[in-house]
Amino acid sequence: QVQLVESGGDSVQTGGSLKLSCAATGFLSVRIMRWYRQKPGKEREFVASIDRLGNTIYGESVEGRFTVSATYVRNVVRLQMDRLQPDDTATYYCNMDETGMSGRPYWGPGTRVTVSS
Repeated sequence: QVQLVESGGDSVQTGGSLKLSCAATGFLSVRIMRWYRQKPGKEREFVASIDRLGNTIYGESVEGRFTVSATYVRNVVRLQMDRLQPDDTATYYCNMDETGMSGRPYWGPGTRVTVSS
């Protein structure tokens, strides 16, 4: 059974850095990996994605501060977050879409990031 597990969430002060990781257990052929976040009382929002060729896309609010990377052979995706701001406080989720016609999405349970001013 495939499971995604995030790690690295913590509490930091404004301007600090954190690195999140997400690994998939079980056999999974991944087409694309993404990070999303959900702030208290808000809908889940896109943060970043990286495909098998290393092409990356970032949400407007994190562009230039966050860096996504991945090791596809190990089904691991990371998110380096620099210059964190209180507005980055959220639960961060990793998502991996399976290859093939179904493109089934898998989600981790989330990891909490709190940025204090």
